[in-house]
Amino acid sequence: MTNMPLGGIIRLTTSAMNWGDRVTKEEEKKKIVQRLKRIEGQIRGLQRMIEDDKYCVDILIQVTAARAALDKVGLALFEGHTRHCLIDAIKDDQSETAVDELMDVITRFIK
Repeated sequence: MTNMPLGGIIRLTTSAMNWGDRVTKEEEKKKIVQRLKRIEGQIRGLQRMIEDDKYCVDILIQVTAARAALDKVGLALFEGHTRHCLIDAIKDDQSETAVDELMDVITRFIK
């Protein structure tokens, strides 16, 4: 289904993640994992809020914050995919397939 290059996630130049220009594959993976761990902590906090019968509006605000954080991770991955995988596919004369795949993923992402 996906045409991810060998080695998985590749270089990102994500302004959304404020990582600067180019970073190594290991650095970017570390940043993504760190961000996901923070999101995991947010989710555990939400669970505690519900268990402790916190005010619904406060819980909803935290749900929105967690969703926004996860969206930032997704956007960073989109940027990396577009700047590298998509460009490589275009260079390899597979632009139609790559664009179709990107559009399918974008459609799923924005639902």
